[in-house]
Amino acid sequence: MVAASQNSVEQSQAFQQLKTRLHRRMVDAIDVSKASEMTESDLRHQLSALASHLCSHEAVELAPAAREVMVREIMDEIYGFGPLEPLMNDLDVSDVLVNAPDSVFIERNGLLEPTDVTFADESHLLRFIQRLVGRAGRRIDEVSPMVDAKLPDGSRLNAVIPPLALRGPTLSIRRFKSKALLFDDMVRMATLAPAMADFLKTAVRGRLNIVFSGGTGAGKTTMLNNVSRFIPTSERVVTIEQTAELQLQQPDVVSLEMRPANVEGRGEISQRDLLKNSLRMRPDRIIVGEARGGEVLEMLQAMNTGHDGSMSTVHANDTRDALSRLEMMIALSGVDLPSAIAREYIASAIHILVHISRLSSGERKVMRISELCAFQDGAYSIEDIFVYRMTGIDSAGKASGAFYATGYEPVALQRLAAGGYDVDHELFEARELPVGGEFES
Repeated sequence: MVAASQNSVEQSQAFQQLKTRLHRRMVDAIDVSKASEMTESDLRHQLSALASHLCSHEAVELAPAAREVMVREIMDEIYGFGPLEPLMNDLDVSDVLVNAPDSVFIERNGLLEPTDVTFADESHLLRFIQRLVGRAGRRIDEVSPMVDAKLPDGSRLNAVIPPLALRGPTLSIRRFKSKALLFDDMVRMATLAPAMADFLKTAVRGRLNIVFSGGTGAGKTTMLNNVSRFIPTSERVVTIEQTAELQLQQPDVVSLEMRPANVEGRGEISQRDLLKNSLRMRPDRIIVGEARGGEVLEMLQAMNTGHDGSMSTVHANDTRDALSRLEMMIALSGVDLPSAIAREYIASAIHILVHISRLSSGERKVMRISELCAFQDGAYSIEDIFVYRMTGIDSAGKASGAFYATGYEPVALQRLAAGGYDVDHELFEARELPVGGEFES
């Protein structure tokens, strides 16, 4: 079995090596001066004919079916994602992870799985990475061996090459999904219960400040993107991100994206720079895609000074860890705030904390929706409003458990009522919450 698998990998790499050789011959045969005068459609047609011609004259005998595959893959090398093209066309794939020429993994429906995709060798993989990075308007080489960029289709790319990557070039692509997962879908999939969705909808409309926490790939940005649809269309929103992912539907939205430093280490525009500038743009709300550093101080300042309804995400293992990370980020801002003052600042700015997890089954769940009530006696006062309690994994590999209302009524209900948003108190009665069904958005 192992020998057969090894033989399959060797055959795949031999195919890729032949493709690389043919690709180079095509590049040598192209008349660049004439190519620049042709339409893309004509150029594609001629390149396809050239690839087919070279395949038919190759010393290695190729069956007709293999020849068609070879032509298609050569075209993918020029215009698409090379050996990764089938993976990038699979709508169920959320991440493509290349660890080595013969080690490509994907995440599908929340679970990692290996693939049979291979590159010819490290040189092939490196050229492929350089082409993708170049398509994003960036460069990667020994001087700048690490790149984080956005591809033209919106996907996020991260690449690391030697000398930083000790075992050869590596590549990670977070897919951009043209069909976004909607809030209604999340309710139907039992990512959260309808009662929890109702509360979040009212919390957003009622201008409560919300922080979404969770690990990598938990779905924080997806959740933030979804609840943002409940922001009234009459409000002006400024979004600030490291890599633009949010897709707000309101008419008055300004989207800002940070700019990394160039090869000489100059020209960086950080999220903190953007956040400081955004305060001069008359925003009603500010959304920081992911809080990472010193910009947290300006974000909390905005939340504390009239920009109610602002939101952000933070990497954290649980709700209290999220608050600890915010404290750490305040320390990174360079402002010498005593820890007690920093905690009071956080507690006065944030109203609601939403923690999301990706379970071992691949499912994503809103584990808890909590209220940050106050900071008193040297500690945060946090009360869970809704929680998910997992009891195990069933025979189908799915999580067993249930959502519950804890019986706690948020203090923020008074703020919501003052803004004209009355919430039915029965929503918070202690009970197990029904899941699935339709959500009234």
